[in-house]
Formats: sequence, C-alpha cells, structure tokens
Amino acid sequence: MELKNIIFTVVFIFAFSFLFYSFKKFISYLKVGQPENRYDRVPERILNVIKVAFGQTKILRDPVAGPMHFLIFWGFMIFLFEVVEAIIQGFYSPFTWEFLRGFYSLITFVVDIFAVFVLVAVLFALFRRYIQKVKRLELDRTAKIDATVVLTLILIVVLAMLGQNSSSIAARNFKLGEYEFRPVSYALAHLLFKSPQTAGTYHEIFWWVHILTIFGFMNFLPYSKHFHVFTSLPNVYFNKLQPGKYVPKKLDFENEEIEQFGVLDIEHLTWKQMLDGFTCTECGRCVEACPAANTGKPLAPRDIMVAIRHRVEEKAPLLVKGIEDEEIMSKTLVHNYISDEAIWACTTCNACVYECPVTNEHLDAIIDMRRNLVLMESQFPTEASQLFKNLETNFNPWAFNQQDRAAWAEGLNVKTMAEDSNTEYLYWVGCAGSYDARYQKVSKAFVQILQKAGVDFRILGTEEKCNGDTARRLGNEYLAEMLITENVETLNKYGVKKIITTCPHCYNSIKNEYPQFGGKFEVIHHTELIDQLIKEGRIELKEGNDNSKITYHDPCYLGRYNSVYDAPRDSLTKIQGVELVEMEKNRDKSFCCGAGGGRMFLEETEGTRINEERTKQALETGADTIAVACPFCMTMLSDGTKAFDKEDEVGVKDIAEIILEHIK
Repeated sequence: MELKNIIFTVVFIFAFSFLFYSFKKFISYLKVGQPENRYDRVPERILNVIKVAFGQTKILRDPVAGPMHFLIFWGFMIFLFEVVEAIIQGFYSPFTWEFLRGFYSLITFVVDIFAVFVLVAVLFALFRRYIQKVKRLELDRTAKIDATVVLTLILIVVLAMLGQNSSSIAARNFKLGEYEFRPVSYALAHLLFKSPQTAGTYHEIFWWVHILTIFGFMNFLPYSKHFHVFTSLPNVYFNKLQPGKYVPKKLDFENEEIEQFGVLDIEHLTWKQMLDGFTCTECGRCVEACPAANTGKPLAPRDIMVAIRHRVEEKAPLLVKGIEDEEIMSKTLVHNYISDEAIWACTTCNACVYECPVTNEHLDAIIDMRRNLVLMESQFPTEASQLFKNLETNFNPWAFNQQDRAAWAEGLNVKTMAEDSNTEYLYWVGCAGSYDARYQKVSKAFVQILQKAGVDFRILGTEEKCNGDTARRLGNEYLAEMLITENVETLNKYGVKKIITTCPHCYNSIKNEYPQFGGKFEVIHHTELIDQLIKEGRIELKEGNDNSKITYHDPCYLGRYNSVYDAPRDSLTKIQGVELVEMEKNRDKSFCCGAGGGRMFLEETEGTRINEERTKQALETGADTIAVACPFCMTMLSDGTKAFDKEDEVGVKDIAEIILEHIK
C-alpha cells in the first residue's frame, strides 16, 4: 500500500469516527425529549421528502433565493458521484466511474456544468449577505461568521474539484477518457496547465484539498447552524401529514401520572420539536412572513427555534450524563430564553410554518409554551382572564346570555335541530355570527342566500357553544376540551353529517380538530357553498355593469390552514363589472389581520397594529370594497379603515353580503 493510501485511511477513519461520535451525541440529546409517533404512513412521508426536500418546493417559493439554493442543493447531490469517486481513489488510486460508460458521460458533463452554477450561486449568496444586506439575513456575529465559513468551504470544495478534474485531464496529455465529457474542466486544463508533468503534481494537491475540505466540512456541520444539511431530510420525513397537519396535539387529562402540561423547558419538548430547533437554517423566511415581527412585536419565529437549539445544547448534555449544575438548571427555556411577551405575540397565522423550507413546526412549540403558562403557571395576559371566564360560564367570548344565541334569526323562519333534525346541513353560526351586531348581518345574508337557493338547513340555536379555537390557541386546553367535547356530544346526538360555517376558525376546528374528540363531519365554508350554488345555477346573479373594484383578504384559517383560495374569488368574478384586484400579499402569502391565536381579545401594546398594516395593503389596491370571509377579519379590517379615516370611502363586506346584493 502506498504512503498516500495509508495516510488517507487514517484520515478517513478519524473523520468518520468523529462524525459518528457527533451524531451519537446529537441523538442522545433528542432522547431527552418526549416521545412522539412520527413513524406511520411511510409511503406518504417518502413522497413528502421527494417533493419538499428533493423537489425543493418550499425553497422555490422565494423567486430570488429559491433558485440559488436549488442550484447549491442539487449541485452537491450531483457532486456526491465525484466525492465518492475521490474517496475510493484514496484507497485505490486508478479508480473511476468510467465503467458506467454512457451514464459516466452524462454525470461528468452535469458535474462540470453544475460546478459553474454552484460557484455563481455561492457568490450571489455572499453578495446578498454582505453587499445587498438582505434584512432577513442580518444575524448575530457568530451566526454571520458561521454562514461565511460554510459558503467559503463550498467555494473551496467546488474549486478544488474543478482543479482536480482539469489537472487530471492535463496530466493525461490533455486528453479526455473514452466516456468522459467535461467541457469546463477541459477548458481550464488548457488555460491553467502548460505541461502534463506539472499537472500531475497539482492533481495530487487538488485531490487532497478536495478530500480534506469535504471531511472537515462534514464534521463542522453538526456544530454549525448549517447542521440542517444533515437534519433537513429526516425533519421533512417526520413532518406532520394531512389531515390534521396543523392540529395541536391532544393532552391526556385523564392520566394522573402526568405532572407537566405544556412546555417549560427542553425535557417537555418532543424529540421532533428539538429536531426542529437543530434543523432551523436561520434563513429568516419565517420572520419575513410573520405579522408580529413585521409590526415591531417581540416575536421572531426563527428566534424560537434558535433558542430551543441553544437551550438543548446547554442542558441536554447534563441530563444525559446526570450532572447537576445549579446555574444551568435554575434557568428554563420559557422565561429565560423565550420571553412571555414573544409567546403571547403570536397570531397563529401559520405563515412561519408555511414558509419554512425545512418544514419546522413553530406553532406547536408556541402553543405548548402557552399551555405551560396557562395550565401550570396561571400566567397570561389580563384580558385573557375575563375571556376564559366568559367561555366557561356563557360559552362565548363576550359574556352574552346563552339563551340569546339564536335571537339574530328571529323573523327569518329558521328552524333549530331541536325542532326538526331531519335536514341536509347544519349551519354552525359561531359566536360572532350569533352575537356581534355587525356579523349578525352576515348570518342573515347567508341565511337568505340558502333560502333563495332552496338549501335545506337547520341551526343549533341555544345548544351551540364556542367551538374552542380561541381557548385552545391561547393554551387553555382544558377549557377548549370541555367546549369541544360538549359540542361533539350535541352534534352526534342529532346525527349531524354536513356542517356549513361562516367562520374559518369554526370551520378549521370542526373539520380538523373535532375528529380528535370523536366528531367526524363533512364541513364546508360558506364561500365554498356559495360558489357551488352559483355554478349549479341554484342562485343567479343580476345582469348589468357593477363598475366596482373589490380586493379580497384571505383569512389565515381558511387559506393557509385549509387551502381555500379560489371559491371566494370565483364567486366575486361572476359578478358583472366587478374588477377583482389583488393585494401584494395574497393567497398563501396573505398577511394576517391580527386576530388569530386569541389575539382578537388581547390588546396590542407594542409596535404598530397588525390590522392597520393589513388595511394599508388593502387600501393601496384602490379598491372600493374589501371582501372578507371571516368575522375576525371583518372586525379588524373595519377598525383599520376607521384608523385611516376611510370607512366612508371603502366598505368592508363579507362575500355573502356582496353576493346577496347581486342576486336576481
């Protein structure tokens, strides 16, 4: 065996032994977390990896950084052929993949081309970080150095690979192999090397630089914020699947052995939540999309993930080894690493989860932290105290009398399930539709549409209670479970199969979360049903030119949570003369109104108001009407138009109201 082979063997064993040690240590940290079953539905998980990880679908949502990262990712996937070839050459120098013949020609060509693509992409990444100074990439000093080191190592790997290939060609008297096709390396060989003799020496140098950089790179990653290079694929694989992809986990209040509800410190996190922390790329896409972060609130979803990682790195080694350290043990993830204010600032709009390229589940962690604050510490905003009391005693957020829940329907000839349960649909009115003076008009408008279309429906009336969404998102799982369980019992008692809602929060809860509690129903949002009725010809719209501009605001719980985007728009575009103008942030990139996650009932004391920011975006379209499909959105955007003194110029109307105005 040559000296080169001996030295390489020692380096190889050391590099992979240390990498194994790093992975073993990391897995021991994850074992500190709570168990969670993410091992089911293997085919679906594999398909998800193919689509999200290899197809880079989430990365490509960013039209600038997406293609750049796509090229780097696929460049390295393709470079694996070169890396494996170089490693085998460390044991047996003459080895090449040339025996693969035509496939070898394809691989050598693609590697050469992608080497150029990756070089350009890395230089562009450095330009964005240091020259263009993209805001979301502004990190602390350590993270910035980390990113620079990784980008520099990628540059070295690619340049060394090109140097290795071009010098190999030159050393062979500037001749390509029979099945070798390397146009870039061939050109570089003639440009950089004068004779085959000197090229051979340079080939050895480039080979060692390439191999040592690869080994150094892979062992640096577990201690870098770029650990996602290893963890992103498993993180995507273990991502939650539909249905229930965005559903908080159910707590077991019956188990008397459970002493902790929610998350206070890392040992209360699940192993998947810990994995999320280590997989965070700190790319800032979640921050860029977050309505709280964009309006000066003390919340940045990225910081939640980074805090989890840092706390795990600090405390997990002690828990694994059974070491007591008073200073470290006296601190907790919540309070010391993540402030209460940040936890309560979240609107649960789901934008962070939707944008995350590595499928981190920020909201699960935030809701679990709220659960700890509410259920274990009784620490929550003052306004939430009265809210919880109202929900517990009056089954609505505003303390209105339960006996008045169906008062809005007087004179509309609407029957309750108690009067006659033989019906096709149950119309779930919701708290706002029942009690809020403005949204009662929407309930009435929708009922008139149903009646004109001949839809057979009933309501629950005084038997309907709050759907539980607000309590659940605010962390009061016990109260939420009480409301949900009672509603499920009522619905099952009447044998309800199909439910229509006007509130996306009711829609999401009943459709996706009630199955956790034994309630399985077919749920349709009123915008979907209205669109269906128009298409079926059961309601006809007036002829004539309306000559108005309408912009539609996508509710978070209808859009990102349930992918209902087209139905509301299709209905509006059926109105003759209406011009539908889109806000810059629309569909799955829609900006939250600020009311979700229980924020509807909490004061905004820091930064600018989220609803005013969204209203500003709506007003910039020049629309006469802001169309909504959610009671919370209606309240927030109506308040927004008042804040800008535009309430007399720009109306805020529900889809049902707009359609009713145009029915023949």
